[in-house]
Amino acid sequence: MQYKKLLSELRKFIPSERLFSDELRTFAYGTDASFYRLTPKIVVKAASEYEVISIIKKCDEFNIPLTFRASGTSLSGQSISDSVLLVADRSWNKIKISDDKSKITLEPAVLGAHANLALSKFSKKIGPDPASINAATVVGIASNNASGMTSGTRYNSYNTVVDMRIIFANGSVLDTGDIDDREKFIRQNREIVVELLNISNEIDTHKDLLRKIVEKYKIKNTTGYGINSFVDYQDPIEIIKHLMIGAEGTLGFISEITFRTVPYFNDRATALVLFPDVKTACSVIPILQKLHIEAAEIMDRSSLRSVENKKGMPGYLKDLDEKVAALLIETTARTPEYLESNINEIKSKLSDVQTVLPVEFSSDPAEYMKLWNVRKGLFTSVSKSRPEGTTVIIEDVNFDTDQLADAVSDLQELFLKHEYEDTIIWGHALSGNIHFVFAQDFSNKYEIIRYRKLMDDVVLMVIDKYNGSLKAEHGTGRNMAPFVKYEWGKELYELMKRTKKALDPKGILNPGVLINNDEEVYIKNLKPTPIVHPLIDKCIDCGFCENTCPSKNLTLTPRQRISVWREINQLQLNSSKSQRLKKLIKNYSYYGEETCATDGLCELSCPVDIDTGKLIKIIRFENHSGFSNMVARIFSKQFGIITNSLKLILNFVSILKNIFGENLFCQLTNFLRKISFGIIPQWNPYLPKGSKAKFKTESNSQNKNEVVYFPSCISRTMGNYNNSKYQEDQAAVMQRLLNKAGFKIIYPTGLNSLCCGMPFSSKGFNEQAEFKQNELLNFLVEASDNGRIPIVFDTSPCTKTFSSFLRKNNFTDLKIYDSVDFIADEILDKIKIIKRKDKIALHSTCSTTKMELTDKLIKIAEACVEEVYIPEHIDCCGFAGDRGFTYPELNKSALNGLHDSVKDNNCTSGYSSSRTCEIGLSLHSGIEYNSIVFLVDECSRTESKD
Repeated sequence: MQYKKLLSELRKFIPSERLFSDELRTFAYGTDASFYRLTPKIVVKAASEYEVISIIKKCDEFNIPLTFRASGTSLSGQSISDSVLLVADRSWNKIKISDDKSKITLEPAVLGAHANLALSKFSKKIGPDPASINAATVVGIASNNASGMTSGTRYNSYNTVVDMRIIFANGSVLDTGDIDDREKFIRQNREIVVELLNISNEIDTHKDLLRKIVEKYKIKNTTGYGINSFVDYQDPIEIIKHLMIGAEGTLGFISEITFRTVPYFNDRATALVLFPDVKTACSVIPILQKLHIEAAEIMDRSSLRSVENKKGMPGYLKDLDEKVAALLIETTARTPEYLESNINEIKSKLSDVQTVLPVEFSSDPAEYMKLWNVRKGLFTSVSKSRPEGTTVIIEDVNFDTDQLADAVSDLQELFLKHEYEDTIIWGHALSGNIHFVFAQDFSNKYEIIRYRKLMDDVVLMVIDKYNGSLKAEHGTGRNMAPFVKYEWGKELYELMKRTKKALDPKGILNPGVLINNDEEVYIKNLKPTPIVHPLIDKCIDCGFCENTCPSKNLTLTPRQRISVWREINQLQLNSSKSQRLKKLIKNYSYYGEETCATDGLCELSCPVDIDTGKLIKIIRFENHSGFSNMVARIFSKQFGIITNSLKLILNFVSILKNIFGENLFCQLTNFLRKISFGIIPQWNPYLPKGSKAKFKTESNSQNKNEVVYFPSCISRTMGNYNNSKYQEDQAAVMQRLLNKAGFKIIYPTGLNSLCCGMPFSSKGFNEQAEFKQNELLNFLVEASDNGRIPIVFDTSPCTKTFSSFLRKNNFTDLKIYDSVDFIADEILDKIKIIKRKDKIALHSTCSTTKMELTDKLIKIAEACVEEVYIPEHIDCCGFAGDRGFTYPELNKSALNGLHDSVKDNNCTSGYSSSRTCEIGLSLHSGIEYNSIVFLVDECSRTESKD
């Protein structure tokens, strides 16, 4: 009843699109990167300080627990809740850099990678650099005191935080950077201040406690609260500010944070140094700590073995002795000369140390990325190779570097004792920070007991034998909450509890995290990993996929789609008639399936290479009725009639628009769409007329070069819209451009009926897609003289689709080019370009990105105009073929922020390489987008450069 009342109150100031209580979305948000799951009763996305204050006050009023979340990439169960989950909305993401570039102020939803992107032009970055930086938000990073490979303790959040704005459990706000606000807070919150100063005084006067804190923080430590704040600072505001770092949202909400920036050097060199054993590798760490070292990643032999057979790995990895260990060492410098000096010094200092191979550094980005791929492939390797139905566990401990070799050896013995095979160890050697990764089965009692015994032994070893830390950078969460007292001792643990009580008297902020009296909480609420489908069974719920997903702010993300689909499958196995199952299936139709763009960009950021779009296509395939398959079959066989009909329809719609006027026609189509329950597509002002392009193979043989040109069905169907600056069809312009470059154009026979298959495959009509692809293949083989003549496609998604079909069927005889590829490699050097003196926006489609043609797209644009701008944080446009007409909200959501971005950067026009994408981009940007073909044609002349 209390939750219903709270929900009713929240609806008064939170829009419905940011407030969820339904079965599907609450379950979806119950998943984070940890191996725990709790399902919240309410999920609320907050987009401002006012909203957070109001939400906290309402939860306080009803005495309802509240958990804060950013990206949910945390690994220890600190961002899940069975009560209210407050998520920082992605729109809350402003960045401000100080005039001298020494500080950066960030709103809570700014990704760490975006903060670094903003700073990169000034050769700066933020200090923390966790592996999740592309997906984690800055406030999430701060709340966990995450660090990473190059951060250590020197550049972690605790040591680089300057100021922050904090919202406390009573709804009050503190701006630590405002003198008046600091004084006001002290006056109005005397009890909090007095208690914190009392704790500080007790530590100061208790020399054993003081000594223990100082000793424990000589190494990385994120176990429990950052009570070093009481030692390092006397000012109560500074104590509060630093307590918030690593507090995991249990003391308040950080609504803004300011970091001190640190230098970033582009000149860097890397070496993979192989040692005969772990002990020798660890022996050089004290040496490296005194040198100009950015990172030194240690890897045991099991780690190296796990990646030795992967593509691009150094061949010598396979021949190493069983005891070999490696250090991946990177050094950076302001100039190449300083870099060379660093390299020489490092090699000199290591000259007396036994190594398996000579120490060789590379400053070639391509070469040192190969070496980093050894390190970065470790977690991926374990995740991919783990047995079906198991969870990948990554633990995170820290030791004094002098004890690191013995500690690693002891860890390896523990794995043998508890029969954990294929466990790998790596870590940030300069900090003594070790990660160990293994596959864990939580499906039966025995396996849970085995995990418990392992972790009990790990705790005893880390604390009793080495006085290390149980959590170095992954945060305490639920995972280590039962062991905080053991690591810190009763007295310091009681001071932590008092700290929590002082700032959160009712205990409503993220209860159960950091402080938890349940000694078995770390083996409760374990998340199952059911076997559902080979495409997604390796998903580790890391959330790295989420920020590139076009539906992330509308419905579900790839992680959430997989999570809910797993649950649906489990329910189908256990209770096929449950009401909950029926609700999930019904809602998944829209939230999971219909609003997925199936663009595949999620695969690029997924550590285990999952393309969730492929799952959705399978679901679509399985949901098709016999009737829909029959209709698709007719369409595939009568495709020429369909494309001709579409041209007529587009022209007819254009005539009606001219008769009724744009505004009235828009209202009319919106009404028809509403009463047809979305069946009638939504019209927009950029809907084109039918194409008038003609396609006839040239008889003129004077041109030296031949090319087969395959205009996509979209190019053959759609012209341009009425008010476009370019009134010619794309296909006609492409013809002229090829002619300018001296190419004789050949068209496939029966062109009007041909299709790459994408309109069918994207909807799950696999049989019909394959039919069209095989048909196109036959005609292209004929037109290209069995592959002698190159073939150019003018629409990137079509190129990607057909190229994938060829690879799948091992057909390598055809030379397929995308228009971007062909223009960059075969046309630019054959024509004369006169640059336009303006600034354009450029959009790399999902297909362009996945085909790794973005750099070539930029190259083309930069050849044609003075300045090129790529709107930040715009990935997939969400138009997804025809889905932008049938589900326009997906396109709108995906391009949120595009309009302001191109306006603020004074872009006059935009260019891409997919006609339908360009319609959506034009609609939501305020400028007209067209194919890059138009730009090159406009700026080129027929005379050659010679």
